Amino acid sequence: MKYLTFMRSSESYRATLPPPALMQAMGQFVERSFKDGVLVDTGGLLPSKEGFRIRLANGKLAVTDGPFSEAKEVIGGWAVLKTATRAEALAVATEFMELHRKHWPGFEGECEVRPIEEYEPAP
Repeated sequence: MKYLTFMRSSESYRATLPPPALMQAMGQFVERSFKDGVLVDTGGLLPSKEGFRIRLANGKLAVTDGPFSEAKEVIGGWAVLKTATRAEALAVATEFMELHRKHWPGFEGECEVRPIEEYEPAP
């Protein structure tokens, strides 16, 4: 099964680079995860000031340019995992967050993990 994971934290963390020890540990984690076939794809997002939102409400579309000041936390990065079980996806996401705990003292955020619904192509 595939899972979409995304990291949510205060956008203030984007104002400085992560600690070098975290970047090194993440590089090793990502390389190993790609090699093991658990990590399918990953990436980071630019600050919300670079983005926009399109909302549909009451039958009308509205576009809002970033930054999104009403948001306390924003999505800063994402990954697609491929694991045989939910427990494996949990283990990978926990290891990812453990790297942040260990190498970035004071960091606060969350990693949300959601199964990807996969459809069979129509015949």
